[in-house]
Amino acid sequence: MTSLAGEIYLLRWKERDHLEVYDVITYRLQRCLTVPNICGFTDMTSCEQYSCVYIGDYGVECVHRLDVQGAVTRWAVDDKPACLSVNAAAHSVIVTCPDVRKIKEFSSHGDLVREVLVPDDDISPWHAVPARSGGQFIVCHGGLADPVHRVYVMSADGRRIVHSHGGQPGSDTGQYNVPGHLAVDDNGSVFVADVFNRRVTLLSPTLEYVRQVLLGDQLKWWPYRLYLDSQQHLLYIAVNEWNAERRRYTAGRVVVFSV
Repeated sequence: MTSLAGEIYLLRWKERDHLEVYDVITYRLQRCLTVPNICGFTDMTSCEQYSCVYIGDYGVECVHRLDVQGAVTRWAVDDKPACLSVNAAAHSVIVTCPDVRKIKEFSSHGDLVREVLVPDDDISPWHAVPARSGGQFIVCHGGLADPVHRVYVMSADGRRIVHSHGGQPGSDTGQYNVPGHLAVDDNGSVFVADVFNRRVTLLSPTLEYVRQVLLGDQLKWWPYRLYLDSQQHLLYIAVNEWNAERRRYTAGRVVVFSV
């Protein structure tokens, strides 16, 4: 989910994949937009500068670009994308590609700007967002079988870890169990969706622990995606219910929390 021009965009898995657009104040459904030929979406973000929404598609290894008038184009990533973010200063798109352990940066129309290989112990990078200075990235990583689950700030060339939080997977204050998605506020503080611990953690700009923002009883299901509306001071958390026997998601909702 993301927001653009006073509206919330929500992407669901249905028989026909489409975007639902809601009013940001009333949360009433305004319209539905179809994204043609989408095969397997992974994440979504938006850009105010270009008035468009970007959707990652692992099925055809591309990013779909949808503008507010409804025109849809797409460009190749050439690897399976996981999560997306936007560099607000350069208006570029940051795409995390776990299978090749790379972060790729593209222009709004798909020209490759740069790609960075993540550190060796980052086996499964999920989401990378630009830090506030120096071309650095904030990255979260850790799959279920991985020995390290953490959030870290990486230098622009990927050669150096500047700050980090986490380590061995677990449920203690300094641990994560699949940190899967990030949101960063205007001060540089970092919200982390800790998926299998069913909580959202707040870290300082230097990745020191601040507090738990939301816990399992409040979220109920697993938090997969975050979106922070800095102007309204609202954090949106997409939570999904997974049915292990049926091996599918059976329900989902959005939790809105004032921050």
